[in-house]
Amino acid sequence: MFVRLLGWLACLPFIVAQSPSNLSSSLSSQTFSASTVVTSSATLSSILTSSVLPSSVNVSSSAGETTSNDASPSTTSRTTVPIMSYTFTPYPSPTATGGDPSDPLAPPEAGSNKILDFSAAWAAAYDKAKAMVANFTLEEKVIVTTGVGWKNGRCVGNIQAIKDKGFPGLCLQDSPLGVRLADFVTAFPTGINAAATFNRRLIRLRGLFMGREHAGKGVNVALGPMMNMGRIAQGGRNWEGFGADPFLTGEATYETILGMQEAGVQACAKHLVGNEQEHFRTQESSEIDDRTQHEIYSHPFLRSIMAGVTSMMCSYNLLNGTYACETDKVMNDIIKREYGFQGYIMSDWQATESTISAITGLDMTMPGDVTIGSGDSYFGGNLTSYVQNGTIPEAPTRIIAGWYFAHQDDPSFPATNFDSSHPDSEATNEHVDVQEDHYKLVREIGAASTVLLKNTNNALPLNNPRTLVLLGSDAGSSRFGPNPFGPNQVGNDGILAMGWGSGTATLPYLISPLEAIQQRARKDHTTISWMLDDFNLTRAASAALKQSAALVFVNSDSGEGSGGDRTNLTAWHGGDDLVQATAASNNNTIVIVHSVGPLILEPWIEHPNVTAVLWAGAPGQEAGNSIADVLYGDWNPSGRLPYTIAKKPEDYSAQLVTGGSEDDIIVVSYTEGLYIDYRHFDAFKNITPRFEFGFGLSYTTFEYDGLSVERTGNVNDPMAAAWEAGEATEISVGSGTAAWLHEDAFKVTFGVTNTGLVYGGEIPQLYLNMPASAEEPPSILQGFDNVELAPGESKEVTIICHGTRFLSGILLPKDGGGRRELLV
Repeated sequence: MFVRLLGWLACLPFIVAQSPSNLSSSLSSQTFSASTVVTSSATLSSILTSSVLPSSVNVSSSAGETTSNDASPSTTSRTTVPIMSYTFTPYPSPTATGGDPSDPLAPPEAGSNKILDFSAAWAAAYDKAKAMVANFTLEEKVIVTTGVGWKNGRCVGNIQAIKDKGFPGLCLQDSPLGVRLADFVTAFPTGINAAATFNRRLIRLRGLFMGREHAGKGVNVALGPMMNMGRIAQGGRNWEGFGADPFLTGEATYETILGMQEAGVQACAKHLVGNEQEHFRTQESSEIDDRTQHEIYSHPFLRSIMAGVTSMMCSYNLLNGTYACETDKVMNDIIKREYGFQGYIMSDWQATESTISAITGLDMTMPGDVTIGSGDSYFGGNLTSYVQNGTIPEAPTRIIAGWYFAHQDDPSFPATNFDSSHPDSEATNEHVDVQEDHYKLVREIGAASTVLLKNTNNALPLNNPRTLVLLGSDAGSSRFGPNPFGPNQVGNDGILAMGWGSGTATLPYLISPLEAIQQRARKDHTTISWMLDDFNLTRAASAALKQSAALVFVNSDSGEGSGGDRTNLTAWHGGDDLVQATAASNNNTIVIVHSVGPLILEPWIEHPNVTAVLWAGAPGQEAGNSIADVLYGDWNPSGRLPYTIAKKPEDYSAQLVTGGSEDDIIVVSYTEGLYIDYRHFDAFKNITPRFEFGFGLSYTTFEYDGLSVERTGNVNDPMAAAWEAGEATEISVGSGTAAWLHEDAFKVTFGVTNTGLVYGGEIPQLYLNMPASAEEPPSILQGFDNVELAPGESKEVTIICHGTRFLSGILLPKDGGGRRELLV
């Protein structure tokens, strides 16, 4: 169900970026010694995979770009940064332009409409940082901004301590869903599941609890959240992020960071920017125009800055022909100048391409070495030499300021007490248990993120069924424990809790649906049977005969690195065939999907014997308990899809670009511009999705009434008044995050009533609808809320649209998920 708000222009701040006269940033540094200056990477590696890229690539463009899997992609050549002397002027701190003074340790409650102003907290941190850095030698300044090399410290990334100057060094550790490569930690639900809740309270708590676990392990910088967009349905790391809409991603990012940093850990917004596919990720150039960059791909990073994020991570890919970690336009002009970011930017692991990147905005190189174990670095001695010979200036203050900003100078902040490089070492692993009772939140988010896609004749919730059969390997546990494929989870056997790669955590345990449902069966005196062989269709059909219900579990996995993108959008392990074989012999077949992203459901979604479908994502260690809660109605499903499920893969506006050789830089053209996911489907009325973004059913029903729209913005603000009049507004450091640009513009109020028979949660969603002259997609998400109501209960709901824009109408839901327009 939806509330849609129609209007003249989006409530999206958009400032035309201008290149500054100086290329300026803080510098990165390193402890490695190198006798020569290296200017381009010979090898780019990730923790999982490596691919060779020559230091000089000059490839002429091939004919015609294609996104199909059976044709050669277009290629391009790399643009390098000139090696010359650069002047340096640090960006001034943005002038406070309103907002509520804030500190990372004391954010407002989740869902607050306050515009936060961290300028005083940053100013205090910079004063302390400048005083400390003033006592550093050049070599010590270099040490602060450079990792010590892969596996040369306890964490996945390490900055060496300068103990005699009072700096203890930094521990940087994955992941966006928990503390990676550590024991006695929680494996939280994935980012895509957090987004599917559309629930700011739960998203904030997830961030807070993850932050507490990182801080409790002595982690200074938690490498998350991940906020790359789900532009491509097959994208390998989509499950780490928050879906296919920039507003939803931005809000989930905002709440996650506020939660994490309240716990005392530094958050790291990643990956900056255009890293939407894994194939050839170190050898692909994402070609993105400036407007699309601002409105879609940079917007979550803007929101992260507004949440006070301490650090960012630049990505492996090229952006418009220049490697992301060398891109002055993004790191300096957009992030540090336009958005007024006062923290620091680190490279993804082995994504640093040259020493000169220190002048284009890179502040820290990770993990330090050029390639894993190479013993050399683009920073370190090279950076020292560049400073000494006048090529680039020195200014390593940002990283120290971030440490002070997070209050990690407090003596009570824990020292690192685990060793991800040597997990079996008793000398360096103290086995500190940081889990507390976080499993409760994991279970709640797992249930709250489950989306009810189909429910014919109220097949769900289950009501004391006499017999049940569970079919499919996803219903059970792995044969080899909760982590059968090692710490990176590269594989799938049994229930899917997360994808694979550096965005994972070690599962302390994993509750399967079979375990959880058996507990309920004992209570209800239900007879349970199961068959976990995905491919024995004859036996599955036989097992389903005469059962009160047949529960079929299917999944689909993906992850980081080469081969991480999905090659198709079908269920793994022959899941579609299993559903069809079961439905052929049981007229109450209920399908449960655990998947990292969209699947094509057409082979069976309209089968009359498929009575219900639950979309459960990748929900973490309590997966079985979460789905059992929804199946039995202990939790009324309130999750909503954070992406569109299409009828055909080619219906999506962007496709995975494959092909290329080891000498190529392939081109990934973002030619769809603003029209990703539902925006594309809304624009092309002849393409009907199977399930639209934001869709989700409930076990109860809701009605809306009493709509009112009130303008609330400060029209007396001179900048707002100039904007309204179409006049030029100030372009300065931090102009994109100025309070006037993000203040409340309209207040939309309406009533919601639970007209059904059971308690349930509703997710009203507010969309803007633009006139053709705005050249925007037809509908743009700009607000949402979660409302929990008992049968017959009503509540007044208020959704605030931020920004100074004129709104002209509302779309309210009608039965069946459709929409009707009510002009106001």
